[in-house]
This record gives sequence, C-alpha cells and structure tokens, in this order.
Amino acid sequence: MPGSRTGGPPVQRAVRRPVAPGPPPDNAVRRLYTRLHRAWDRPLTAYYLILGGSLLITVLGLVMVYSASQITALQMSLPGSYFFRKQLLAAAIGTGLLLAASRMPVKLHRALAYPILAGAVFLMALVQVPGIGVAVNGNQNWIALGGSFQIQPSEFGKLALVLWGADLIARKQDKKLLTQWKHMLVPLVPVAFMLLGLIMLGGDMGTAIILSAILFGLLWLAGAPTRLFVGVLSVAAAIGVILIKSSENRMARLQCLGATEPRSGLVDCWQAVHGIYALASGGIFGSGLGASVEKWGQLPEAHTDFIFAVTGEELGLSGTVSVLALFAALGYAGIRVAGRTEDPFVRYAAGGVTTWITAQAVINIGAVLGLLPIAGVPLPLFSYGGSALLPTMFAIGLLIAFARDEPAARAALSARQPRFGRKRAGGPGRGRAPRRWNTMRRRASAARSSGER
Repeated sequence: MPGSRTGGPPVQRAVRRPVAPGPPPDNAVRRLYTRLHRAWDRPLTAYYLILGGSLLITVLGLVMVYSASQITALQMSLPGSYFFRKQLLAAAIGTGLLLAASRMPVKLHRALAYPILAGAVFLMALVQVPGIGVAVNGNQNWIALGGSFQIQPSEFGKLALVLWGADLIARKQDKKLLTQWKHMLVPLVPVAFMLLGLIMLGGDMGTAIILSAILFGLLWLAGAPTRLFVGVLSVAAAIGVILIKSSENRMARLQCLGATEPRSGLVDCWQAVHGIYALASGGIFGSGLGASVEKWGQLPEAHTDFIFAVTGEELGLSGTVSVLALFAALGYAGIRVAGRTEDPFVRYAAGGVTTWITAQAVINIGAVLGLLPIAGVPLPLFSYGGSALLPTMFAIGLLIAFARDEPAARAALSARQPRFGRKRAGGPGRGRAPRRWNTMRRRASAARSSGER
C-alpha cells in the first residue's frame, strides 16, 4: 500500500454506506385537512353551526337594520333608531321562542303541529275580513295589532306547514302508507293549496313561492316518485304562470331581469337597478358601516327586501360573502341533522325548515343580484320584520333541539364536565366521588380523629 506524501502511514477513509430512506416528510396541507375533517365530523358540529350561525346572522342583521333604516325613519319624521328598536324587541321575543323550542321534546313539537296550523289558517282567513286586514304595498296580508304593530299571518303559515306536514308524513310512514300515491298527496297537497289560496287572495306571490318550496321539499324527503313529483310541480308551475301573466306588476318584475337602466322602455326597474348600483359601489371592503349612499332615498325597501344590497355597499364583497357563508353553514347543518336522525318526524321537520330558510335566502339574494325576479320576501333572520323573525327563530330552535337529540350529540353533551359543580353521569371520572367546591371543609373535618376537638 503506498504511503502518504508526508511519509506517514496511509490514511484509512470511511466507506460511505447507502442511507436508508426515511419516512416521507409530513405534509402540512394533509395534516390540516385531516384536522379540519375530524373537527367537521364531530357529533356536536351541527349543533354549534346552527346555534352560532343563526346568532351571527341575527346580530349582523340588527346592525344592518339600524344602519339601513335610519334615513327611512327620519324621512317619516320618526327617531333614527325607530325600526332598530322594533327589530330588537322582536329579536328578544324570538330568542325566548328559540330557547323554548330548543328545550321542547319531540312529542311536544308534534302535539303543537295541529294547533299552530289551525291558528295560522284562522288568522290568514281573518286578513281578508274588511276592517281587520291591512294592505301594505298593494298586498293585503297584514293584521293591525294596535299602534304601529302589525302581524303577517302568512309567515306563521310556513312554520305550520313544516310541523303539520312532517307529523302527517311521519305517521303515514309508520303505517307504511307512503307507497300509495293517494296517501302521499292527500291531505298534504290539498291543505298546502288551501294555504296558498289564502296567501294569493292577498296578492303575496313571494310567500306563496316559499310555501311551494316547503311542499316540494316535504314530498322529496318522503320519497315521492318522479312522475308524481313532476306532476305536482307542473300543476304548480302552470298556476304560477297564470298568476304572473294576470298581473302587470309581476310581468314588469320579470322584464327587469338583467336591466342596467332605471327605466327600460315602459317598465320601471328603479329598485332592481339601484340594488346593483349599491353592490357595485361597495368594492372589496365596502364604503364603511353607515356610509351607504343608496339608502338616502335612492333604494326602496333598503332595510327589508334589499338589505343585502346595503350590506354589500357598506361592508363590501367580504361582508356579503360572510353572509353567504353563514347561510351555507346553516343549510349544511340542517341537512346533516335530517340525514343522521332515525326519527321520521325529525327528518321531515329538519328538512322542511332547511328548505324554507335556504329557498327564501336564495330568492332574496338572487333578486338583489338581478338573477331572479323581485319576489318581495325578506332575508331570513337578517331583514327587518318581526312577523318573519319570530317563526324563523322558532324554527331555528327546532333545528337546535333536533341536533341535540342525536344519539352521538346527546352522549357528547352528557360526557362534558361542567367547570363548577358535580360531574354528569357517564362522563370522565365515572364511579369516583363527585367533587364539590363547598365540601372541602367537610373532608378536612372527616379526616380528623374521633376525639379531636
């Protein structure tokens, strides 16, 4: 072996060994996806989505009602906070209804179905009595309660159809009668058409569309055959076409689709076009809360049907996308509750409420965006109007009760340990003595000897 240049012994070099392949690097995106998927699939996800989403929509709606209604109130020689205070009162009453509905057992909800339906039919018929019914914007669908307070019974008809229809279909499913088309349709469709007739007597086409959506949602959940479903849909569409063609106002709303000028020929598209103006001027982050220009008399119904346009102008695209995300989360949670339950009534009621809120939100937002005709329906939980807010919050309470009643959610709730007080049965630490903050003195005295004073 040759020596080194310095004359010393040769240097032994280490032989390089092949490095064994280690574990693949951790993918941060996959890890984040796994964590979000686990959180999304937890038993209480639907419960928190319904509770948190509805609360955020209601609170943001109160803020926007206050901002959008100030100019209208001042133009009517009223205090600037007039509409906001009425909406806040309705939200407080609605919160009580929500809490009551969320704590009611399912049997009580089913027992209330027939009384609510009877009361809604009576009030909707009472609207047509001269001297009792009040016309607002050409539609006679209101009853004066005294002072400035009015009630719209057709809003409670939505809740009545959901509860009564869900109870009816659940009873027929228990008796295995839904395989016959006559039991699928009767008496659900005749009663729904009776409610639609009472609504259309007052000229409220928008509420009739929402009620029709609830009917079709119930039929779809009940597993109606395609031919039967298409047949009912065709009859409803034919009636709708006749009603639209028989009214110049409704035909004018159809002609305003895609309009870019306030007046398109002989048709007045002022509201639709100025709603687009409000959304277009908002930009990404909006002009600022309270800084809307369109609400200064340019945009009609800025705090009711077109409050989404004012939201887009003041909060921008970020604000409108946030509202859309909240409604999407609420709709997903309702579908999840309806899909995971084993109780037929809960499935139909949850599906009916989800159809109601989702369809009404789509129709309202689609009209503001110029994609659908203006139907005159409020944005659920968001627009001004106590008659619409109260039954909607009760319906949200139904969804909360159903979400809490899921077996996995009920087990998760019972396993949670409260911060103070006794641990719940079945939770962690089961079998151990419950620990109380006010029993430390008793333990100290029990540890003493019997002769100690």
